[in-house]
Formats: sequence, C-alpha cells, structure tokens
Amino acid sequence: MPHTTITHLPKSEVKIEFEVSVDLAQPYLKEAVREMSEARPIPGFRPGKAPYEEIKKAFGEMRIYEAALERIVRAEYARAIVGEKLAPIASPTVNVDALTPGQPIKFHIIVPVEPTMTTAPDLSACTVKKAAVDVKETDVDEAVEELRKMRREEVKVERAATLEDLVLIDLEMTRDGVALEGGTGRDYRVYLKEQHYIPGFAKELEGISAGETRTFTLQFPEEHFQKHLSGQPVDFKATATGVFELRMPTADDAFAKGVGLETLTALREKLKENMTLERSHKANEAAEIEMLEKLTDAAAFTEIPEVLVNEEVRRMMNELQQGVEEQGMKWEDYLSNLKKTADALKLDFVPQALRRIKTAVLIKSFAKQQNIQVEQKELDEEQDRILSGIKPTDHETRAQVSSPEFRDYIAVQIRNRKTLQWIKEQCVKE
Repeated sequence: MPHTTITHLPKSEVKIEFEVSVDLAQPYLKEAVREMSEARPIPGFRPGKAPYEEIKKAFGEMRIYEAALERIVRAEYARAIVGEKLAPIASPTVNVDALTPGQPIKFHIIVPVEPTMTTAPDLSACTVKKAAVDVKETDVDEAVEELRKMRREEVKVERAATLEDLVLIDLEMTRDGVALEGGTGRDYRVYLKEQHYIPGFAKELEGISAGETRTFTLQFPEEHFQKHLSGQPVDFKATATGVFELRMPTADDAFAKGVGLETLTALREKLKENMTLERSHKANEAAEIEMLEKLTDAAAFTEIPEVLVNEEVRRMMNELQQGVEEQGMKWEDYLSNLKKTADALKLDFVPQALRRIKTAVLIKSFAKQQNIQVEQKELDEEQDRILSGIKPTDHETRAQVSSPEFRDYIAVQIRNRKTLQWIKEQCVKE
C-alpha cells in the first residue's frame, strides 16, 4: 500500500499526501506503455505489444511516468476517499511533488469535504410550541365574500361610474410631454373600490362615463420600483371605453351548488375545514423554522467550505430573480430599487446561506445517528407519484425522473422528511 498522510485544513478542506513506490507504480507504468505503443506503434512490434525498454528508448522514461501519473492519482485518490470515509463536495486540486523515473512518486491532493456537526444540540432542551389554530365564523364570512367576488358578473351600464364599478380605460402616461415606457394601455381595467398602486388614481375616475376623457396629474409613490419616477408627478390621460356594474351573487344554497356543494351550510363547513388545514400548515411551518433555528444555534459544526457557501448563495440568487421576474418586474429594476448591485446582494445572502447549510448538516447528522432509512417501497411510490404528473409524451423529463441519479435525490428528500418529523416529535408541543 502507498504511504498516505491525512491533514485536516481550515474551512473543511483535507490535504491527502501520497507516496507511491516504484513497485506499486509498476501496473500503471505497464498500462501507460501499452497505450503509448498502441497510439504510436514501434517498428517490429505489434500495436500495444512493444516492451517497456523499447518505449523508454523511443519516448524517454519521463514520458512513461507522466502518462501513468493520471491513473495513479485517480486510483490512489479513490482508495483514500473510501478508506478514510471522506465525502468530497468538489473537484480536488492535485499537486505533484516528485516525479522522477526510478524514484517514489509523491503528490498531494487538497479537496473540500462535507462539513460535520461536532456538537449535537440537546433535544430535550429544545421546546417549541405550535400556535393554536382557530378559524372564526367571521373568517368564514370573509371567505364567502371572496367567493362571491370571484363569481360576480360584470354588466355593462350606460351611466356614470360609481366607486362600486369597474371602468375600462385607454390610458396614456407622460412626463414633461414624453410618453413613459410601458405607460400606454388599452382597455385597462380599474376597479374603483380597490386601492390603486398610484394614490388617488381611482378617485380621479369616479363619475366618468363611456367615451369621456379626463386628464390629471398624480405623484408616483416614493417606494415605486422605477426610481426615476418615484415621488415624481406624472400626467395621465384616461378615456373610458366602458362602465361595468359588479353584481354579486346572493350567498344561498343555489350559490353553493354553483361551486360544487349542496347547501350554503356545507360550503361554509368546507371553507372552515380548508382554512383550518391551511392555518395548521402555516403553524407547522412556523414551528419547524423556530425549532431548526434553535437547534442550529445550539449545535457546533466544522467550518463551512467556501464552495458550498458560493453554491448556496447562487441558488438563493436564482430563486429570488425567478420570483421577481414572475411578478413582471425586471431584475435590473429590482436591484435599482434596492440600491444594490448583484455582488452586494450576494454578500447579504452569506449569513442566510451559512444557516441553510448548517441546518442541512444537522438534519443529515440526526438521520445518521438515528439510522433513519428509506425503504425501496417508499422510493418506488414517490417516483411513481412524480411520473404520474408528467405527460407520457415528455420522454426527456420522464427519463430524467427515472434515472438512478434522480432516484438518489428522491431518497435524500424522503430521508430528510422522515428525520425532520422525528426531530419535531422530540421538540414541538401543541
């Protein structure tokens, strides 16, 4: 066996030093010779059959050692990782310290490894109370009103608009006589009773009739995401193209039938049941977050590798950008509104990224400590559930979900859920 020395470095990096004797290197040197003689056959010998001495004459012995080095490094690194039970999280950095024909080959590898929990928190000292869930009849009343709004009729009327109406307008916004980008719209819907993002906008349209044009000036709010407009006066030209009366259905048994239930009483019971489940879910989430924060703060961990922090920050940035763009806002405008660059925002995310990573390490450590396993049946059922939601014609996605790599991912998710449930049973009280 080669001589190997393991040194643990700061930030969860490991330095592995190798010394491979000439005898141990022989199989790799012979394989290098075979490949070299196949690539460039030596006269008088069949491809791949030239002896070591002939290849040494033709190419030089140093070339043989250089050709064998990659195999030696790869094989010995893999052996060390398995033997020392290390968990690399990125590609290693390889440094050759000595490569001389006829002498031991020396090299060292530095690789970041998974951080570990060095001190586990005392679960008996972590008590989190889950908030009580209470759905009042007034809450159900509000839910019924929301349903009525969703099923209201919009009936066109030939009269001036009241604050209870919907008005369709053609809108033009200008500043200093110049049209604003995105400031022109046709059949723009304005519910006069609902608050508009520009204060006073709905009030200016009260009493307007179809065909009527109104011009007015309003100040954009200070917190508006377009900084060049925030707090600035903007000129509006609004032409009403229609006034619609909003007719709400009566909350009765007929209304309940329209949403799939037999009676208004049954509808109210179903709404209460759904609201109770939703609030219970939120209470569970809040208790879970509080629990994990307490446990993570009470635990101790090895240093977190920079590569993990950078990856978590990148993931958080992608999540945020996707959310911003789904709301119809440009990422550049969002950053401008925050008065931050993308790099500055990344720095802000570092503490949260560290907490996320520590929490993941904590859950994994408890899973190992409690020997929490994932049964094949659980894996099969979860994989089948995911596949059932993918179209049969989407062969690429189905192949991805069916792959061994995705199955491993599913196993990790199930194990984490089971571990989290076990931790909650120790800490969370109703």
